[in-house]
Amino acid sequence: EKKPIFLSIGYASCHWCHVMAHESFENIETAKIMNEKFINIKVDREERPDLDFIFQKSLAILTGAQGGWPLSMFLDENAVPFTGGTYFPPKELHGRPSFINVLENVSKVYQENRDKIINQANQMKMVFRELNKKNAVLNQDLEPYVEKIINYTDEVNGGFKGAPKFPQFYIFDTILHFYKKTKNKKYLEIVEKLLLTVSSRGIYDHLEGGISRYTVDEKWIVPHFEKMLYDNIQYVNLLNNYLNQKENGYLKNKMRQTINFINSEFVTKNNLLGSAYDADSDGIEGKYYIWTYKELNELLGNDLELFKKKYQVSQQGNFEGSNILVENLNIDYSADDILKIEKNLLENRKKRNKPFFDDKPQTDLNSFWSYVTFYSSILLDDENLYEKSSNKFNNLSKLYENKIFHCYDGNKEVDVFLEDYVYFCLLLLTMYELKNDKISLKKCESLMSEAWINFFNSNDKILQKNKVQFNDLFVEPIDLNDNNIPNGNSIYLFVCNKLFNILGNQKWSEKIDILSKSFHSHINSNFSQMFSYIKILDICEENVTVTINSKNPKTINKIKKFVVKNFMDKATIIYKED
Repeated sequence: EKKPIFLSIGYASCHWCHVMAHESFENIETAKIMNEKFINIKVDREERPDLDFIFQKSLAILTGAQGGWPLSMFLDENAVPFTGGTYFPPKELHGRPSFINVLENVSKVYQENRDKIINQANQMKMVFRELNKKNAVLNQDLEPYVEKIINYTDEVNGGFKGAPKFPQFYIFDTILHFYKKTKNKKYLEIVEKLLLTVSSRGIYDHLEGGISRYTVDEKWIVPHFEKMLYDNIQYVNLLNNYLNQKENGYLKNKMRQTINFINSEFVTKNNLLGSAYDADSDGIEGKYYIWTYKELNELLGNDLELFKKKYQVSQQGNFEGSNILVENLNIDYSADDILKIEKNLLENRKKRNKPFFDDKPQTDLNSFWSYVTFYSSILLDDENLYEKSSNKFNNLSKLYENKIFHCYDGNKEVDVFLEDYVYFCLLLLTMYELKNDKISLKKCESLMSEAWINFFNSNDKILQKNKVQFNDLFVEPIDLNDNNIPNGNSIYLFVCNKLFNILGNQKWSEKIDILSKSFHSHINSNFSQMFSYIKILDICEENVTVTINSKNPKTINKIKKFVVKNFMDKATIIYKED
């Protein structure tokens, strides 16, 4: 039809995605223009992370603007982008043009300059190639990058300076790794500050557990109320690694509460975990979580004064006349009495309409969660949690017996990504390390070999996001950045290193060498986006292995617990029976 493509990328729990859909896509007048002048495509970024990565980068290249969701891109007939933006309002607002004006202007420009726009495709491809250029560094000292990034941390509120404020737990996980290595207390204090502030303020759900995606302010008070599985996995993972270094009963309780919340409220079909809870209920952001002073007074009566000892609540509130619960620190109160009040409030809250739950299961996230909770169960000496994690693994193992897929089996489009392979392989390897499960070890080795064939880009010496042979995008998605979770490339290297330690096969050593050199050649120019690599490269360079030679289950269990409690996943556990 010689029409340009309008591509809208979002996700199910994205507030502004729903706003734009309601204001524009469902509007008769706007929809008429869209259908007459464009081919319209809507994509869930969690179903197609490769596509989201490429078009977020494209927006930055074309406009210099920061991306986000909804991502609104305009592509030529061959699906090469030529302009775009994020949220467009129905009427001009705060300097943002109206969506109808954008549609009319883009259509006019395309029809008048069609050939010229189509011929720009090679320039776009060239820019992407330049972005992936390496430098000559093949090895380097990694700790200076930790020193460099802590200059940007917020000493008062934890995390990084400024707002909106995202926890970015994977960066702090690397900082904590270097505390373990150097015993530099400054590193531990930075992580501690983040965990204590995040766990005590509005970003954390004090009644049920779990954290929201980010806050709009620098003090972690007012969250964007959506709860993502990936944030909560990394919150628990960082707590694991922190509590492994320093006992803290308060944070241990937060970890237990969050694990219980995810294991009960995120469960979907096949006993897998879904992706996220929306921020809105009844069309109002945060309505499910906030309390007016009047509501609290009516529900708690005489107990309100005791409740105020633990939480900062007032007539004026801290969010549009209502109260987001924020803890007071270092105040004496009876924990048991407060617990009863919290239980009462939670029971009343559950009578409200819950936010929409995106029940879409993702293989990488389900695997990552099970991996993290195995370590939590050992740290907490919680047999019940260990059993639950084992059941989740058995379930995943059956599901992916014949084929790994990202969200849905039988998807005729792109059905699996690098992260699905590597996080499932990480879980399989953990089953060997914690249970001497040789079948899982063998499967891990097989899938890691398969992943190399499917995803390794021989030109760039990097694993790309989708299968090399079946790339349907205008460029290869060579994604090195840590994003929602640590990048699949860094996790592949981590699993590779453990496989080489266990099996001693040179093919894994060769892959470690190829990837390590590639990663070092990119870190200089992109270190803040590649922080998981800094930790994993350091683990590879300072290898720790523990070999267990015993047939006595009690001895094996004792050594295994000692290794986990002293090294976490940094050490590779190897079993010898001769």
